[in-house]
Amino acid sequence: MNFDGFPVAALDFYDDLEMDNTKPFWEANKHIYQESVRQPLLALLDAVGDEFGEGKVYRPYRDVRFSKDKSPYKLAGAAAIGDNRESSAIYYVRISAEGLFVASGIYMMTRDQLQRFYAAVDDESSGERLTRLVAETRAAGLEVGGSELRTAPRGYARDHPRIELLRHKSVTVSQAFGPDQEWISTPRALDEIVGVWRAAGPINGWLTKHVGHPDEH
Repeated sequence: MNFDGFPVAALDFYDDLEMDNTKPFWEANKHIYQESVRQPLLALLDAVGDEFGEGKVYRPYRDVRFSKDKSPYKLAGAAAIGDNRESSAIYYVRISAEGLFVASGIYMMTRDQLQRFYAAVDDESSGERLTRLVAETRAAGLEVGGSELRTAPRGYARDHPRIELLRHKSVTVSQAFGPDQEWISTPRALDEIVGVWRAAGPINGWLTKHVGHPDEH
């Protein structure tokens, strides 16, 4: 399969699903999901497999067992390469009515990964190296973020020179592209997605070296 971008129908589908998140709507429009969301995601994974590895398309169904919101379907289609349980950095892409979202990094560190991350950030050499990489990545127009603690992790001072990084429980590089970007439905989308993933390379390299794979499964 050739990846030629995500058809406008994909964005329209999720716009409509947001208004009518029901099984009758889904069943009547499932063919649009298959043709405009799932198939392009599979084609994308096939196109980038040699460089980034094998990936998977996430199921479109929400897990509503423990949620007050019983809406049955996710309002976005997504795929990822890598698994936080078995690898360090992952590569992620999502299409929705809001447009295209592309990210890479460690979404949620395990306890052992966090301890190695804290130690590496605390270290003058490796910590300053990550600080520079974050600054360079942001200067290139990408977002560097991730879930954060409200304060410093236990054992570290609140006035630590790299407290911003120490508060992180995850580290991600991302870029959001609004639905007004016409190239989303063209082959150029492949270059834009791969561009974000490659731009995340230096930070991912730091994470691989200093944080590595989780010991906990």
